[in-house]
Amino acid sequence: MNNVITIIGKRLALGVLTMFMVSVIIFLAVNMLPGDFAQALLGQSATPEAVAAIRADLGLNKPIHIRYFDWLIGAVQWDFGTSFAKANFSSYAGTTADANFGTVADQLAPRFANTLFLASVTAAIAVPLSLIIGVLAALYRYSIFDRIANISTLTSISSPEFFVAYVLILLLAVLSPVFPSLSNIHDGMDFGQKLEKTMLPALTLTLVVTAHMMRMTRAAIINLLASPYIEMARLKGLSPFRIIVFHALPNALAPIINVIALNLAYLITGVVVVEVVFVYPGVGQLFVDSVKIRDIPVVQACCLVFAAAYISLNLLADVMSILSNPRLRLPK
Repeated sequence: MNNVITIIGKRLALGVLTMFMVSVIIFLAVNMLPGDFAQALLGQSATPEAVAAIRADLGLNKPIHIRYFDWLIGAVQWDFGTSFAKANFSSYAGTTADANFGTVADQLAPRFANTLFLASVTAAIAVPLSLIIGVLAALYRYSIFDRIANISTLTSISSPEFFVAYVLILLLAVLSPVFPSLSNIHDGMDFGQKLEKTMLPALTLTLVVTAHMMRMTRAAIINLLASPYIEMARLKGLSPFRIIVFHALPNALAPIINVIALNLAYLITGVVVVEVVFVYPGVGQLFVDSVKIRDIPVVQACCLVFAAAYISLNLLADVMSILSNPRLRLPK
């Protein structure tokens, strides 16, 4: 037990270190983008004095290491500062942005909740579907079902997300109007209305992530079918379904959990294209809108949330693999 706690503690410490390094990369990369908010706001005809005044108001004239530590300390406390766009709007209104127009955290929280809702709906469809198809493909290996499943998954993996999204819009929103083509959900909707609006982007993501999870499930189970204990189970007369579900699948959980966790991380961090296509009000849509106007605090906050979600789910996958496979707990 102590060995497990020590390994998990080391993984968590490594995750914190990785998060710190990622925060440095995010801050430097965002601040190295060409142009800045003051120049984008005032246009090419702006005088240097006017640009310098706005930069001073927003704190952009401070040394970069001071701005980084100010931002990092605030981010740890879920305070990402004030959006440059809202700060500029509030200056025209003659008041402060924090008091009347909210902070970046206030903008980010509902968008993150929407992205989590989309990821949850997708995971509720994709995870059981991929496991069932993967087990059946391993059970009926080299059959017509197996070949159709492989061809379908290879096709969905090879197709760009926006292409899959537009095909689903054509089939399920234009030719057969089953679901709406736009997913503009808001707080006033009930769960059923949100689910209906979210269904098309969820189906798009399902087609993308199901392929990875299904193929990993099939490969992991087929790899175990050559093991001596599986041969013994066959000699005892157990049915193929019982052998796979009760003997092969539990021992194949470690790689399956890993690929499921990675795909769940993708559902949060890789939904930018899908959210833009369906005008879904998630973090990805907010990220794209903020990049267009060089709103640095919002861009940094979105990137940090993406990184934190990805690292956290990878850590969860690592810990789950350690708990499900005793061999990983032993030192090499």
